[in-house]
Amino acid sequence: MSALALSVILSLISAVAYAAGAIMQERVASDSPGRPYAPLRHAGWWVAMTLNGFGAALHVGALAYGPLSLVQPLGALTIVFALPMAAVFVRRRAGGAAWRGAIMATVGLAGLLSLTGSADSSSLPGGERAVLALATFGGLAVLFLAAHRVRRPVVRSVILAASAGVAFGTASVFTKTVAVDWTSRTPTAEWPSLLVIAGLAAIGILLSQASYRGAGLAAPLATVTVVNPVLAAAIGITLFGEHFRYGALGTVLALFCGAIAAGGLILLTTERLAASTSQSPAVRQPQPAPRPPVAAPYGAPSVERFTGATPAKRRDQTATPPALR
Repeated sequence: MSALALSVILSLISAVAYAAGAIMQERVASDSPGRPYAPLRHAGWWVAMTLNGFGAALHVGALAYGPLSLVQPLGALTIVFALPMAAVFVRRRAGGAAWRGAIMATVGLAGLLSLTGSADSSSLPGGERAVLALATFGGLAVLFLAAHRVRRPVVRSVILAASAGVAFGTASVFTKTVAVDWTSRTPTAEWPSLLVIAGLAAIGILLSQASYRGAGLAAPLATVTVVNPVLAAAIGITLFGEHFRYGALGTVLALFCGAIAAGGLILLTTERLAASTSQSPAVRQPQPAPRPPVAAPYGAPSVERFTGATPAKRRDQTATPPALR
């Protein structure tokens, strides 16, 4: 088996594992609303972490055998696997708009990254690694603060999911760098990068878990699935010498595919916003206060005689009038 075929197989199995982990995370988020980031006491959360860890290990193996521009588009199949798996195993069926948005995001992302040409395997020098790590952690802090200033739960979840995608995408870049530079002679030289990978992976897991709170499965997962490889591909083009194929035509096609992927994310977000609005309780209109009954003058026929209503207390119709002075 060639290295390219092995990379493809590992990437597909990794996507299935990530999809199963995302389904478990969404269920844990709905069962434990009070612990949005790390519900340590929930057994399902540990199952999700195991699945994500298995998917990450396969992803690392795929990056070791194949180029970054090939492995990352195959990871976009996570959202395609997740929706039917959720319908079969946990009875969470997605609507037509969610399917259209997921397919648009996946097709646009796959087309975008397939146009990215690969370069020779290379790594980042120490100075560029430090700048990239500081910029990533600073950007994550800004996105985290922005998410907690948003009032709408769905928009907040999408921002948190985008933050998780940034963390995972940068971790993939550092993983590729470590895989290229790793040798048996100098393993200790990679410990700073390994610490950065561990920190970004932990932050990404916590942010992705919080993103499923009140937003369902499709919108947060699609956001993570798109942001992660797009950022990794952008870093690959900028720092690793990768480029778009077919020159100017490839650049135009890449922009078109990026617009399709963005349209899919917007469709997923608006679909979830509409669903959350329809599920909210209707606003009750204030009812006018009942008018007090008007007392009939003495001797006039009672109102109940004409309406047929039963009075709470019948008046004595035979009462004698007051004496005349």
